[in-house]
Amino acid sequence: MTTSSIITLAVIAGIILLLVSIYNRLVALKNRFQNSFAQIDVQLKRRYDLIPNLVETAKEYIRHERDTLEAVINARNEAMAGLKAIGGDPSNGGAMSQLMGAEGALAGALGRLNVVMEAYPELKANENMMQLTEELSSTENRIAFARQAYNDSVMEYNTYRQSFPAVMVAGSFGHREDATLLEFEDRAVLDNAPKISF
Repeated sequence: MTTSSIITLAVIAGIILLLVSIYNRLVALKNRFQNSFAQIDVQLKRRYDLIPNLVETAKEYIRHERDTLEAVINARNEAMAGLKAIGGDPSNGGAMSQLMGAEGALAGALGRLNVVMEAYPELKANENMMQLTEELSSTENRIAFARQAYNDSVMEYNTYRQSFPAVMVAGSFGHREDATLLEFEDRAVLDNAPKISF
């Protein structure tokens, strides 16, 4: 075998190893952000399960605030539909946008419910209501932490996918689009997460 043949084989082997490395790194980063979204999914479902109990408890005290209670339930149902639309695939940008909008509406509806409940001291003193609001508040904190971890994973994936040399081959490996960050449309709601205090 000649020296030029050996050099050619070494270059081809080096290129193959580089492509394998890029592919494996893309897969690992995509799996990481999908796992991070699974953590958000768990916490959102927990919140969605708590909301009907919160509304049911409040219903006994604020019967004439039916519109507010219905708005919370409707917003919760929209957010659940948004989460289902993603179907465990956070790389679906359209479904992620739907979820972000629904989550913003839910946060607004919960904020309005909180304002209404402030006018009912006996509701604020209800032991079941205090426990539910504490669980909901704890869940909101977990969602915030999980969202931060997800967005960090998405940023790492997007940065690597857009970097040289990965950008040259990512599309041919099935990594054609950036992953979508989980941001809420109403930044004021996000910056001032629902404060539920009784």
